[in-house]
Amino acid sequence: MTEELFREDSYLKNCTAVVTAVSEEGIVLDKTVFYPSGGGQPGDSGLMTFLSGEVSIVDTRKGENGILHVLEEGASVQNMPSVGDEVTVNLDWDRRHILMRMHTCMHLVCALVEGDVTGGQVGEAKSRLDFNIPEKPDKVALGEALNKLINEDHALNHSWITEDELDANPDLVRTMSVQPPRGSGRIRMIKIADVDLQPCGGTHVKSTGEIGPVRIGKIENKGKQNRRINILFDEKA
Repeated sequence: MTEELFREDSYLKNCTAVVTAVSEEGIVLDKTVFYPSGGGQPGDSGLMTFLSGEVSIVDTRKGENGILHVLEEGASVQNMPSVGDEVTVNLDWDRRHILMRMHTCMHLVCALVEGDVTGGQVGEAKSRLDFNIPEKPDKVALGEALNKLINEDHALNHSWITEDELDANPDLVRTMSVQPPRGSGRIRMIKIADVDLQPCGGTHVKSTGEIGPVRIGKIENKGKQNRRINILFDEKA
């Protein structure tokens, strides 16, 4: 399986790795800095370079034998590196950093809204979180509280617990629709100092101040007890 370098350091922008599988679906490496789509966060994109050339990676997904680096449309596997070859992968860092900022912001929203998360999607321009709550929260008050937490610049760090420890503390999981990555025997916990603690496999910034100003968009009714909160970066602030 692919060693997931991004789990320990979300700020790694590139790495050298060895090809372990090549198929029409994509290329699998022995290690990568590319995050595979999951938990509401899109897969990374970027560039793979090798001895005979380079190819754009347009998506990253989980595969049966490791993390799949999906090639740009029209790329031929016949012109790709072979199993055992060494390659270098470079993230589209600007895009990744936007997703890191937004994903961290969504953790803050979770801390401010009392209710279970029924769904969510991290986006570059806009993100959303769905909550199992009976009434819409006050949009203005939520936005003010969210930006206050951002401006206070709370530090983030991660730690690990066992799957058994998580099972013994089910209240740590806020999301009803998505469970943290399992299978390795341990679960990564993301802590925002004095604000939030929950399991998460995604990528995050080092402190909330790095998120920048945001605003709450439309809050929608998506069912009897389902409220969708849209979150956007505030470009005018």
